[in-house]
Amino acid sequence: MQNSDGRDDDQVVAQGDVPTVVPNTVRGAGALAALEGVAGVIVAIVLVVRGLSGVDQSKVSAYGTAAWFLILGAAVLAAGIGLFRGRRWGRAIAVIAQVLLLPVAWYMLEGGQAQFGIPLGLVALAGLGLLFAPPSSRWMAQGYDSSIGSAG
Repeated sequence: MQNSDGRDDDQVVAQGDVPTVVPNTVRGAGALAALEGVAGVIVAIVLVVRGLSGVDQSKVSAYGTAAWFLILGAAVLAAGIGLFRGRRWGRAIAVIAQVLLLPVAWYMLEGGQAQFGIPLGLVALAGLGLLFAPPSSRWMAQGYDSSIGSAG
């Protein structure tokens, strides 16, 4: 359904009193972050199953690592959903996630796991590219008072 200015209703998100259009770059970054979050939650589930089945020698390590992946995965998933729905708060979490994935990808490359490191690095770079694309930056800047910091 289109609103009075010809845009789809699902692309317009009210921010305060001013409705703003969520750019496709933000929605793309949100979708990417949400997929990363889902991957983190899946890793947590796999680690718990491995711990319960006795595959991991140290169950404490398996459960602790699973908790870590669950917490971070859930946060990144929430940020991705937030961005996709036009919530600005999700950008900071998504940026941090992408920045943290870059050294992980590098570690994989250096460790002889290029088949995982290269795709992970490309996904992280794509996420950063979407998050810092000009339409995304303009969208983030909308709604902030330009008089902040000026002497009264």
